[in-house]
Amino acid sequence: MEGRPTEFAAPPMDDATKPIVRMSAAEEIEGDDCDPAIDYRALCTPAIASLVLGVLSGLAFLDAWLGLIPFAAILLGFIALRKIRAHPDEYTGKALAIIGLVLAGVLWIGGGAWQYYVFASELPDPDTIRISYSELQPQEGDRLGEIPTDAKALDGKKVLIKGYVYPGTRQYGITQFLLVRDQGSCCFGGNPKITDRIEVSLADPSGFTFSNGLFKVAGVFHVTPSNKAIDAGGNVFYRLDEAMLR
Repeated sequence: MEGRPTEFAAPPMDDATKPIVRMSAAEEIEGDDCDPAIDYRALCTPAIASLVLGVLSGLAFLDAWLGLIPFAAILLGFIALRKIRAHPDEYTGKALAIIGLVLAGVLWIGGGAWQYYVFASELPDPDTIRISYSELQPQEGDRLGEIPTDAKALDGKKVLIKGYVYPGTRQYGITQFLLVRDQGSCCFGGNPKITDRIEVSLADPSGFTFSNGLFKVAGVFHVTPSNKAIDAGGNVFYRLDEAMLR
């Protein structure tokens, strides 16, 4: 119609021709803060400790007192699970705690069973009894310088005792040696007291190689005072004959 402006339809825009709308850095950060999928839970420290101690629980096979390691791992594992259950929105690490618990439990049982087996099998026969150096010390009523009464009662019996080899001149093929109570008296130049030393004669003529470790020795105990101790100055009260290393 004359006098009326002609209207033109705008052509459709494809993706390539659409204007690009850029968000400011502040808007991007604000959008990230509102994302519900982001999880900021912290890893539970007792769970990590339980896992580490669970791995170290294998040391329980070496000595009975090392059974404290799996015990601690189990305790920390339960503490971690309780903490995670009480605050599920704050802590994670449930899988680590469970793995630590399982490892510690298995190795604790296995280590305890092994220690019991070693304890039960270290005696060469049912007639052998376990003794310690405390039973060879003077008791109240014993006269100073004399053989203790409790030690006299062991004369002629088969015993097993643990101790350390007093270092002598021989390092290999040792068949006779002095067994002493602790490393302090044998490894640092000390001279062990007379009730802390036992003269040992092995039944095996091939002997053994010297070591600073703890030895288990079984044999026939005799109270036979002598004027000279092997590899050490002074006298000796006690002997182990027909002995064997366990």
